[in-house]
This record gives sequence, C-alpha cells and structure tokens, in this order.
Amino acid sequence: MDLATAVRAAQEGDEEAFRIMYRAVQPQLLQYVRGFVGAADAEDVASEAWLQIARDLASFRDPGDGDTGDAIRGWTARIARNRALDHLRAVGRRPATAVGIEDLLDRPAGEDTAEEAVAAVGTGQALAAIASLPRDQAEAVLLRVVMGLDSKTAAKVLGKRPGAMRMATSRGLRRLAELLESDAGPSSVTFSVSRTLEDMR
Repeated sequence: MDLATAVRAAQEGDEEAFRIMYRAVQPQLLQYVRGFVGAADAEDVASEAWLQIARDLASFRDPGDGDTGDAIRGWTARIARNRALDHLRAVGRRPATAVGIEDLLDRPAGEDTAEEAVAAVGTGQALAAIASLPRDQAEAVLLRVVMGLDSKTAAKVLGKRPGAMRMATSRGLRRLAELLESDAGPSSVTFSVSRTLEDMR
C-alpha cells in the first residue's frame, strides 16, 4: 500500500494503514524533532506529536496538487514543530537546530537539489556548520533535507511564502559552502554545494 492510499485508509480508521503511514513518516519526523530538541527528548516530543496526529488525522486535507506524501509529511512536520516549540518553552531552551551525523546518514534519498547538496557534505564538519547557521536557514535546510519536503510544503510548515523558503534554503546552503570552504579550503564538497546553488536558481 502506498503512502497516499494508507493516509486515506487511516483517515477511515484502518489501523494497519495507520501503521504503514507511521513507518513511512516517523524516521524523518524523529530526525527533524531531534534537530529542535536534541536526542534526549526527541522520542518523547515525537510521541506527543503522534498522539495529536492520530487524534487530528481525520481533519487532514490533501491539497490535491498531486503528492499526498509531501502533504502528509508537511502536515506532520508542522504538528511536530509545534510540539517541539512547546517543549522548548516549557524547559526554557532554544532550538538545537542540529542533528547527529547518524541521523543525516540514515535519511532517505531523493532527487531534491537541497538533499543532494547536504548529501555531498555529510560529515561532522558540515553538521557543525549547519548548527552554526541562523535559525531560519538551519530550519529550512532541516525541512528540505531531513523531512525531504519541497519548498512549497516546507514553507507551509513555517508559515512562510515559498519564495522566502527558497531564499532561506539558498542562503543556508550558500553559507554552508562558505563555512566548509573557509575551514578546509576548496574541495569537491564545496564545489557540489556551489553547483547545487546554481541548480536552484
């Protein structure tokens, strides 16, 4: 059963379909939450998000633009982001905006140019650079790379216009390339990020 079919069946109460949807979305969602709250609290926050997802799934509406998978990932990311921000407010911390290297290495492959860029820089050096980005840029890169969302869906998660999301992603990737180049000198890694930025124009 594909994700779109699973979502529709889960909305009608099919428990097996909900399990299929959960298995398809949870790995990326958990990685995204880790980027906010860190590894220690990520499981709890993701569990809270899934409680709300299960409760509100009947209200999910596919925008009908062709990709239910992106739509459900965006919808769940928005819920998880809200739960993560609630958690951070409760404990008085700022978002971590960084994920562990094992999280990025386990992310699913895709054809998105942002994913290709960060795939080219899947090193500890790159992760430190991502953590140093301004929050909006780091979150844009996390949504595009970890959650695998397109610019339009990621923009909905953050309540931004798609153009603003593309700009934040582009700036984040450009800054990432600069940081990597200044730390290690020109390399095939920074060339790959620069080429990806050209592709995004």
